[in-house]
Amino acid sequence: MAKSYYIIYKPYRMLSQFTQEHPDHITLAHLELGFPKDVYPVGRLDADSEGLLLLSNDNLLKTRLLAPKNAHWRYYLVQVEGEPQEEDLEKLRAGGLSIKLPSKKRYACLPAKAERLEQPPALPERDPPVRFRANIPTTWLRIGLREGKNRQIRKMTAAIGFPTLRLLRHQIGQWKMPEYMQAGDCIHLTAEEAQTLLK
Repeated sequence: MAKSYYIIYKPYRMLSQFTQEHPDHITLAHLELGFPKDVYPVGRLDADSEGLLLLSNDNLLKTRLLAPKNAHWRYYLVQVEGEPQEEDLEKLRAGGLSIKLPSKKRYACLPAKAERLEQPPALPERDPPVRFRANIPTTWLRIGLREGKNRQIRKMTAAIGFPTLRLLRHQIGQWKMPEYMQAGDCIHLTAEEAQTLLK
């Protein structure tokens, strides 16, 4: 069986699945990109998040990417309300930040990478746009995680007092999403390029 690898820029409000379980749901099938029937998402992004999503039929790659023991880095561009300082970001870097899982249990996050961006990243406008409050400034952060709990980054930034407004995954391993990509775009990766996701 030929191995196929695709990177898409998942749009905001689109589910990371092909099956439409409710008439109002927007799914990957709406992209109409003609993926082979044996190709499925590797991991996921929640509906409120955008950006890099891998689709493949390579089960070994899926296992290597998703196994917690392999701890591959994923990087996100995150717009938050307010202006976090170094001491706030250090709470993300230190590890142990407590968030609540869907099971209602508390979870202590692994150490993250976190930096403040001095300039907003070059991203296409979101549809619909983020709602801003004129009297509250916003800040862009770059956050790296080696894990992927449910809505983890949103819960982490909220836990340190800076709610997430926009969240976009732009890098897995060494593979970084090109700036020219727009919501709904797709890139067909070679097997060699797909391996950079693991590094």
